Order: sequence, then C-alpha cells, then structure tokens
Amino acid sequence: MADKIALAPCNGMSPNGLISRVAVGDLKKENGNIISICMGSTSADIEGKNNEMLKKYPIVAVNGCSNNCVNKILKNKGIDVCTTLPVSEILDDFNVSANDPFRLDTQGEECVKIIVEKLSKIMSDFF
Repeated sequence: MADKIALAPCNGMSPNGLISRVAVGDLKKENGNIISICMGSTSADIEGKNNEMLKKYPIVAVNGCSNNCVNKILKNKGIDVCTTLPVSEILDDFNVSANDPFRLDTQGEECVKIIVEKLSKIMSDFF
C-alpha cells in the first residue's frame, strides 16, 4: 500500500489533454493522498533536480492521445510509471468526446467524469 500516489497528466494542447488535467485536478482536490506532476517542469528539468521526488511515489501516467508523451518524458528521465491511463482510448468506448482544448463544455465535463471514475478504480488498488 502506498501512502501517496502521483498522477502525471498530459499537458498537450488537445481536448483530451484538457480532460486529463481537469480529471487529475478534481481528484487531487478530493484526496490528500494524491500529488500531481507538472510534465512541463519535468520535461524542462535537464539537471534532474526533480528525479528524487519523481521516484518517491508510484506514478500513473494520464496520456491524452496515442503519442503517450507522459510516458516518453518520464522514460527519458529514467522514471518508471506503474500504470498508464490512455484517455483517448477510454473515451472511444463512450458516446461522448471533448471538443475544445481550452474550455470544457457539457460533453467535456462528461469526459472528465469518465476519466475520474477510471482513475479512482486504479487508485483503489493503491489505498
């Protein structure tokens, strides 16, 4: 059992990148055992100053699209993820999709709920 879990959301400029960030933000607000990782900071950290923190907790990568940038950035840093959540693949199974990379509409909010539910199931394995 982990005392905390780190969620690493997509920072991409796609509708599903926004879904990733909002879902992680919502879960972090609800649960003090969740930390979120800024992928921009992680990617820019060429000195590896954040690596110790990144290795401290299990990481769930929340990728917005099939490029899997979260996993690639962490792999380039020598950081392993314990689980990957592919937002675009998950949402393909539902009759809803995000439409805007900057604002959530009704469909976007529904997408967030779906991803929050999936992440909650993953986290239940840790707590």
